[in-house]
Amino acid sequence: MNGGSFAAAWAVLPEYLGQHVLLSLSAILLGTAISLPLGIAAARSRMLREPVLSIANIVQTIPGLALLALFYPILLALSSIAVRAFGFRIPALGFLPALLALTLYSMLPILRNTIAGLTGLDPTVKTAARAVGMTSWQSLWIVELPLAAPLIMAGIRIAAVWVIGTATLSTPVGQTSLGNYIFTGLQTENWVFVLFGCVAAAALALAIDLLLALAENGFALRSKSRVLTAAAGVLLVILASLYPLAGAAQQQVTIGAKNFDEQYTLSALIADRLAQAGIPASRRSDLGSTIIFRALAAGDIDVYVDYSGTIWANQMHRSDSPGRAELLRQTAQWLAAKYGIRDLGPLGFENAYVLAMRSDRAKALGIRTLADLALDAPRLKIGGDYEFFSRPEWAKVVKAYGLHFGAQQTYQPTFMYRALQDGDADAIAAFSSDGRIAEYHLALLADPKSALPPYDAILLVSRKHAHDAKLIAALQPLIGRLDLSSMQRANLMVDRDKRTPEEVAKWLATKMR
Repeated sequence: MNGGSFAAAWAVLPEYLGQHVLLSLSAILLGTAISLPLGIAAARSRMLREPVLSIANIVQTIPGLALLALFYPILLALSSIAVRAFGFRIPALGFLPALLALTLYSMLPILRNTIAGLTGLDPTVKTAARAVGMTSWQSLWIVELPLAAPLIMAGIRIAAVWVIGTATLSTPVGQTSLGNYIFTGLQTENWVFVLFGCVAAAALALAIDLLLALAENGFALRSKSRVLTAAAGVLLVILASLYPLAGAAQQQVTIGAKNFDEQYTLSALIADRLAQAGIPASRRSDLGSTIIFRALAAGDIDVYVDYSGTIWANQMHRSDSPGRAELLRQTAQWLAAKYGIRDLGPLGFENAYVLAMRSDRAKALGIRTLADLALDAPRLKIGGDYEFFSRPEWAKVVKAYGLHFGAQQTYQPTFMYRALQDGDADAIAAFSSDGRIAEYHLALLADPKSALPPYDAILLVSRKHAHDAKLIAALQPLIGRLDLSSMQRANLMVDRDKRTPEEVAKWLATKMR
């Protein structure tokens, strides 16, 4: 398993590293381009100095992942305005939101060090420059900036390390980076991937920091050779990282995936189908339910698998239960009418939210249904994934059964099952297609009031490709061909056997022939 994981990690390194370097480099260059002139202006104006540093400090207090995520709805709103006013769309997912967030993150150390470097100069230096007839700007460019350069370079070094590290968090907003290793590895418990991503990001940050340190030292010693060597080294790292991207095929179709094993496997299966049809595609994984749907509606991704109950409750804001067939019909009709999204139909299995307990624990307490659970809930702890407790389905379940737990805890889906097994949680919001239900002998609690809607896996295509005959023909064979037992087995292969989603997707493809 480790050998296969290591080989799989190496296979995607050129793409992940290249995208990570491209994003980090762009953010550092843009942050420097903004911060240097702003720092110079702030150094010369006390009125400007405090507001600029205060704003930069505030930005730095925002958690990196939150800052990255905040730009998605902002760009989505701006894109909507741009489409109505000018007829063009601003990409709200991927590179742009990550670039903007990381640029803001890079600014504080550059601003601080630029201001400190210029305001900390010996006043006699400026006086001497003026005495020989230099103008204010000549003094700045010929005397002050060269003297402040080592300190400014130190700020750029700090910014570079921050940006390279924080760029690993750009995966949830659809930007490929070395963070793909970490997010996917944590979800699938592939510790080789997690370690590989951490080491790769740390090695990149260390290499860039050492080269920038050489440049800083060169400025301090007035050594052009050291500065040029450092510049050549940085350029070499950049070119070596970006070279594999130069020969990459133009991506035509973007496949989306949420942040759990089943979605990774399904996106790999879709990619395999498109590859067989000669349609180049890329994948964007670890997207939240709301973000991935909005991305499809906005055209930032082109195809992904969602679940009928999620669309029904989260997007359509429906709480009634008209039955599976009618729910599917109305969902497809609403998607087409409101967003031009084409619902190709159900894949053949349901991945429903279902409350589960350890069989021995449920038997000891005499709990078989959600109504039974409500009686003991105040003395129990419940666990759920990142989304469940904020979803309207949970609010409906709570209202229907009067559920009030003693404690409520959020987990990454993989660790949620471990928490149940270890006794850290008494019940969890499990997924019906998860192979770990049978593996751990979990008891699934009945929902006699049908508070939870059906969650058929449905294949959705964006407006842009809704009538793309070649793409539709490539994906149509997936409809109705994946049964629940096959999907449970596939998920268990990833969770327990540590097979990669790509390997499992190929296994599923053979079962469908």
